[in-house]
This record gives sequence, C-alpha cells and structure tokens, in this order.
Amino acid sequence: MSNLCVEGDEHMFRIAICDDERQFRKRIHDILIEYMNENDILYEIDEFESGKDFISLGINLAKYDIVFLDVNMDELDGMETAQKIRKVSNDVFIVFVTAFITCAPQGYSVGAIRYILKNNVNFPELIFECMDAISLNMNYVAQKKKFNFNEGTKIVALERLLYIESRLHKLEFYIMEDKLKKYSIYGKLDELEKELQGNDFIRIHQSYLVNMKHIEKVSRYEALLNNGIKLEIPKARYKFVEETFVSYKGEI
Repeated sequence: MSNLCVEGDEHMFRIAICDDERQFRKRIHDILIEYMNENDILYEIDEFESGKDFISLGINLAKYDIVFLDVNMDELDGMETAQKIRKVSNDVFIVFVTAFITCAPQGYSVGAIRYILKNNVNFPELIFECMDAISLNMNYVAQKKKFNFNEGTKIVALERLLYIESRLHKLEFYIMEDKLKKYSIYGKLDELEKELQGNDFIRIHQSYLVNMKHIEKVSRYEALLNNGIKLEIPKARYKFVEETFVSYKGEI
C-alpha cells in the first residue's frame, strides 16, 4: 500500500512502514501524514506486511529515507531485517517500533535512530519527535560527489551508484533513485577509477567500474548485482576480482 504526495522531487521523504499488524501500519501511516502536512513536507509512504517483503526489494530499498520496523515479526524479525538493510544501505534511517524495549542494545549495531514503544500513551508525540530528529540529521555527511552529466549537474550519493560502464568515449552511470536511472558523461574510466579510489569500487572489466556494496556474488566469470544485473569478468581479471570481493565481504 502506498500513499503519495508529490508536487516536485526536491525535498521529499520516502518512508517505508514494515509491520505485520495492519492496524499499527495504519496508525503510523496516519501520524506520519499528519506530521508531513503540518510541516509542509512532500512525502511518499509505502507499507510492507513483513521484513521478507521489504528485503525482497533488493537495491530498490535504498530509495527510502526512513523505515519504521516492527521488531517482532514472523519469519524475518525487525533486527534481522535491519541487518539486511545495512548490507544495501547505510543511508536509511531505521526506527524500531516495538512492544518490548529489551532488544534496544542490539539496535546500536544497525544504527537505529529511535526505539518507540507501541503501547506508549505518547506514541504520536514520539513519532513527531523522531521525525524532527531525522529532519535535523538528513544533511549528515554521506559520501557524495558532484558530476556534470550531459543531462545536467547532479550530486550523487556514492552508495546509490551501482556501476559505471565505459562505452564509446562516454561513461554511463547507473544510479538508484526512485528507480534505476542512467546518466552519461564524456570521460575515461581510468581517470574515474582514480577519483573513486577508496570508495569500494572495483574495476571488474576494462569497461566496468562496480560498487562492491551492490555485488551479490562473483562466480563463473561474472558479477551478479543485487538487482539481478550480470556483468562479465574477463578470465585474466577474475582471480583479482574474486579475491578483492571476498576480502571486502569479510571486512563488512
């Protein structure tokens, strides 16, 4: 279920509510709409019945700014869902909504910004306070870079950049926004590789510079990205790519 209020895309909050109890999803949804309307904020709110449903979005979950997560869900609980979210994005603000506060210490490991008790009499006020805190933090330092694309100048959060392909003197950037979008710029991949050094990008092919955060696995001379795209790895480069990726996965 989605609720959308859009007049432009400059300052929009994209929010996911993940709870297996419909009445609580609706309650949070209604409070958030009230907050957005009071503060004149554009928004898009989507509801998910389970952690599994939300995680099945893969790289697409990175489009959300905030996710409200019920801790106690069947199959995939809130903490496990949060851990999987962090494998895709460090930018998403995670808010745990729970009937029990005992799991709070675990939340530090996934960087949860708030724990809100469902049965608290001040539940709406706590949601409002949480949104105020997130609003103040929305400009926190994320790794961003400005590119003068042929389509216009754009500041890109690097963790939303899946990969760059070199094609006929042009570099094509595949970036996750509300959906996967492509931008282009004239340049050389060698130079861009140097610019992005230290940001977890790997040259898997003469034509591909890929964000390791979005590689699902490396096998049989190809890299599978977490949105299903497969990119070729030449035999001569395969061992290097495999070892680098395994080392990267070990570190995170």
